[in-house]
Amino acid sequence: MVLASGAGSNLQALLDAVNNGDLNAEIVGVIVNRRDAYALERASTNEIPTSFLGLRPYLDTSDDPAQARRRYDADLAGIVSGHRPDLVVLAGWMHLLTMEFLSHFPGRVMNLHPALPGEFPGAHAIDDAWHAHLSDGLDRTGVMVHLVPDEGVDDGPVLATQVVPIRADDDRESLEARIHAAEHDLLVRTVGDFLERM
Repeated sequence: MVLASGAGSNLQALLDAVNNGDLNAEIVGVIVNRRDAYALERASTNEIPTSFLGLRPYLDTSDDPAQARRRYDADLAGIVSGHRPDLVVLAGWMHLLTMEFLSHFPGRVMNLHPALPGEFPGAHAIDDAWHAHLSDGLDRTGVMVHLVPDEGVDDGPVLATQVVPIRADDDRESLEARIHAAEHDLLVRTVGDFLERM
């Protein structure tokens, strides 16, 4: 099961690996939280069941944002559970999950993050690394895949990492392109290793 919010390039990497036999897995469903997420198109092209569940209606009908998020996550967990997945992959899912979701899938929620462990948590990791390069001479960043056991931000048990050097001739766009390439490779390998151990 894959949860995505945007273009779905990491989803595409998984789809390509499944389709060409490099990943022994089945993607049983894709859920997005943004109606215009291109990940929907990628899944539909591959005849994978899709769902859209937006957070905004939950927030608009509650005076308590925290309660609204918990209700959203409980409903999201219900949709995911209906697919009976062995693993839930957050592939560019831009939404912090509460225990209302995570408690349903202990040890089976995996996140991809474009930074090394303990560095640049949150949604702007690539920008943060680039600014650290410009201001402090940071010469490498990376990507990691980790489990999501709780509501911490990008700090769960690390499954795999890959260093991405920041080159002297890099600009922001070239660095991002190499980070995404590393993400795609690392995610496919880590999902495969994880499923083999189940």
